[in-house]
Amino acid sequence: MSVLHDPAVLSGLEQWRELPARQQPHWPDPAALHAATDRLETSPPLVFAGEADRLREQLASASRGEAFLLQGGDCAETFNELTADNIRDKVKTILQMAVVLTYGASMPIIKMGRMAGQYAKPRSSDTESRDGVTLPAYRGDIINGYDFTEKARVPDPQRLLDAYHNSATTLNLIRAFTQGGFADLRRVHEWNRGFMENPAYAQYDAFAGEIDRAIRFMAAAGADFDALRSVEFFSSHEGLLLDYERPLTRIDSRTGQPYDCSAHFLWIGERTRQLDGAHVDFFARVRNPIGVKLGPTSTVDDALSLIDRLNPDGEPGRLTFITRMGASKIRDVLPALVEGVTADGRPVTWVCDPMHGNGITSATGYKTRRFGDVIEEVRGFFEVHRALGTFPGGLHVELTGSDVTEVLGGSEEIDDHALTRRYETLVDPRLNHQQSLEMAFLVAEMLRGS
Repeated sequence: MSVLHDPAVLSGLEQWRELPARQQPHWPDPAALHAATDRLETSPPLVFAGEADRLREQLASASRGEAFLLQGGDCAETFNELTADNIRDKVKTILQMAVVLTYGASMPIIKMGRMAGQYAKPRSSDTESRDGVTLPAYRGDIINGYDFTEKARVPDPQRLLDAYHNSATTLNLIRAFTQGGFADLRRVHEWNRGFMENPAYAQYDAFAGEIDRAIRFMAAAGADFDALRSVEFFSSHEGLLLDYERPLTRIDSRTGQPYDCSAHFLWIGERTRQLDGAHVDFFARVRNPIGVKLGPTSTVDDALSLIDRLNPDGEPGRLTFITRMGASKIRDVLPALVEGVTADGRPVTWVCDPMHGNGITSATGYKTRRFGDVIEEVRGFFEVHRALGTFPGGLHVELTGSDVTEVLGGSEEIDDHALTRRYETLVDPRLNHQQSLEMAFLVAEMLRGS
């Protein structure tokens, strides 16, 4: 039985248009924008309300230390790289990491991709200049093109529809991979055995051997491996472009409540989390589980005010704080935030983004990160929660399933010269396949000690 739509709910979803909306493009053709958003409004949802509800319940478990979130994927998806192989390899990498983390944590791992919608990116400037020419900044494939030409950089509403169709294709493949036997526990473990064949990763051999013995024990004990052939895999992206998120919001026929059906989980970025801004207002009104990025300048008042706006009733699993402090600052900044929020009493799930606070420019001019800094921030995140008796709820990582060379270090010892070999990202550097698995083994050891 369908619930009638509440006119007040529908009008509330439009309130963001009256508020300051940062990081939005200037669309030169309002009629084309209106046509595109009208088409999105009548398109089928990409995800369903019941799926978002299940994710909220699982994130509630993570807030209590009963589960752990692994959220990974590209800094910015691109239309040109939307291939079955690339989608498969990202899913494969996340599944491989999840097996290692499951064993290390002895608890369920919530698997979530920065996939099927991560097409918009915030920028530090509205424009970009090269050789005396100034053009609009590249804001992601959902808005404009990367090529530095006047035509490419004009925001094009048709790209909203392209992003929708590409996201639908991605989700279709993800569901096929995770439900059709590709995610079988034994298959994923065999992939990790291949990882261990590289002498660079010999230090993790003992841990991998433990997992191998555990799986053989399960087989000998008659475990139902058929039940382990599929996994639940959720989608997420930064809810940056409101002209995309609003048209894909639907009223749930069960409850009459609005859900943003572009993804299961949306997060508000550090640059758009203003309490009086459009993003906080809009996402306060939808029922999805919501994340907010908190950087090193965040205060307890900031965090509590965000809870007041986004989760005033303290619903478990509704709100996730994704911290991005930097390896040199996390031990100094995070404790006060966690203590202040814990004292408030309303639950949040704490997740570590160890990527965005550790950016550097290499000697060869590439935007990069050091693998050691990334791991050190995760280590600090665990240490703070261990000291305070609170729970590290998850990890938010920019990664790819390919063998790119974008992040320095790791057991592969990628150096400045190696960055020139396969630096493929259009925006931020990502961990490659091997570095992602190495991170999983290191974080699994931290989970054991937490």
